[in-house]
Amino acid sequence: QVQLQESGGGSVQAGGSLRLSCAASGIDLRDYRSLCLAWFRQVPGKEREGIAAIDTDGSARSTDSLKGRFTISRDNAKYILYLEMNHLRPVDTAMYYCAEDRPIHCNPQPESFDHRGPGTQVTVAS
Repeated sequence: QVQLQESGGGSVQAGGSLRLSCAASGIDLRDYRSLCLAWFRQVPGKEREGIAAIDTDGSARSTDSLKGRFTISRDNAKYILYLEMNHLRPVDTAMYYCAEDRPIHCNPQPESFDHRGPGTQVTVAS
């Protein structure tokens, strides 16, 4: 079974940037390439929020409210998924998760993904 591990979280001042990574293991390259990969975030007591998803052909779909600040990308050869986050705001403070699955449509809808990593905390100070 695929194992996912996020990294790159931490504390940053408002306006700053972070790049999150999600390393996959326990899967061969052909299967990894066939995965839809996504990023989500969650604040305690709130629903999980979809950020972006990237399909097998590299096409990406992002939540409208985060477009322009957050960018998803993947490096299949390295088995790594990235999330570049710019112009961070205090409201972006959350636990960030990467996820993988093979949904019919590769969209950042949390309910479409059964497998995710343990998460990495991002805290944005004002």
